[in-house]
Amino acid sequence: MISRREVDVAFVGVGENGHLAFNDPPADFETDEPYLVVELDEACRRQQVGEGWFASPDEVPRRAISMLIKQILKSRRVICVVPDARKALAVRDCLESEVSPLRPASALRRHEGATVYLDRESASLLANHAARKG
Repeated sequence: MISRREVDVAFVGVGENGHLAFNDPPADFETDEPYLVVELDEACRRQQVGEGWFASPDEVPRRAISMLIKQILKSRRVICVVPDARKALAVRDCLESEVSPLRPASALRRHEGATVYLDRESASLLANHAARKG
């Protein structure tokens, strides 16, 4: 069973709504199950269309299998890639506001081995971004 094994690396993404690996807000930070079938909210489903994965919202599945937050945080390393200006608000809220199930990706701040890769657009609303641009 995977919950008894150490995961070397979890590759995750952040959604426009701050979800982490399809754990939509409010995310469950306490469940010990490693994987769960999750319901995708409308914002998450629209994002899948906006990113070009599906042609219309009707084609986007309403459910997905996801690694839960607690299982992600058990991984030795977490690699998170967050491109696109559409995710700038979620990036700011998750990295600069308090850790909360309302901002699922904020849980990454509790993991010493997490690395978040941003592009210029997704980092554009961070407080330190203006200082680094110069």
